[in-house]
Amino acid sequence: MAPARDFYADLGVSRTASQEEIQRAYRKLARELHPDVNRAPDAEERFKDVSEAYAVLSDPEQRKRYDAFGADFRRVPEDVDPDSWARVGAGTGEGFGGVDFEDLFGDVFARRRRGPGAGRHGGGWGPMPGADQEAQVELSVEEAYHGTRRKLALSGRRGTRTVEVDIPAGVTDGQRIRLAGQGARGTDGGQPGDLYLVVSVRSGDRYRVEGRNIFTRLPVTPWEAALGTTLALETPGGETKVKVPPGTSSGRRLRLRGRGLPNPRGQPGDLYAEVQIMVPPKLSDQERRLFEQLAAASSYNPRERR
Repeated sequence: MAPARDFYADLGVSRTASQEEIQRAYRKLARELHPDVNRAPDAEERFKDVSEAYAVLSDPEQRKRYDAFGADFRRVPEDVDPDSWARVGAGTGEGFGGVDFEDLFGDVFARRRRGPGAGRHGGGWGPMPGADQEAQVELSVEEAYHGTRRKLALSGRRGTRTVEVDIPAGVTDGQRIRLAGQGARGTDGGQPGDLYLVVSVRSGDRYRVEGRNIFTRLPVTPWEAALGTTLALETPGGETKVKVPPGTSSGRRLRLRGRGLPNPRGQPGDLYAEVQIMVPPKLSDQERRLFEQLAAASSYNPRERR
């Protein structure tokens, strides 16, 4: 006779584990072992063992009986005292007074052990939850700022299906978004799994992101940088104004508070306009004369150590 399974060992938790710890352990193992995502020869059997263990230990009454009666917890009548059961032969397969409960109650115990799904499908495991699934989603900075809607093709054991998902405003690069109940379908009435979106925010020619902060280039002329000015600046949230202080050099970052990616739970990021001084590619005669006059009049030398 095969030794009785230990439901706590099946889930990899201690006998004193909290309900939250049991749930976390089950969800982790279910994602790893679900037949939709794991092709190992023993994955399905291990998944069934884990599902049965979780079904018992997640139910406070069943867990209490399992702790009291061990492998016989389904065979022992409801009104049996655990101490009495231990004294008269728990674990022998016979129970009280040498009576075999299965002989006494016939197929009632057999049906209970097989589970509610045995009659319809023959597997005997009852409802099985669907697997959690994961999908990569690449967004532009503008889509991350405003939120968007995407169609995704998800592959599973039953083929490919298409789902439409809403991606909220303010997601960041590398963020995981949980969409409850949008993963693989369950069987025999089991709950569907969850869908996890892993976000990648794509930097482009105009913007790049670091966390919730957005960076963009601000081209300015030499005279704008020297004299100072106010310029229009396009941002993911729309056009705004940025003040360029007099004496601004290339590479200076001008900070616009709160103009970065939104944050549904707190402060938004900032936007940084990085100054890039641009020289006319071809000078007119007058521009050349003026620059020559400036060169003659100015004593400024940026290469001098100060």
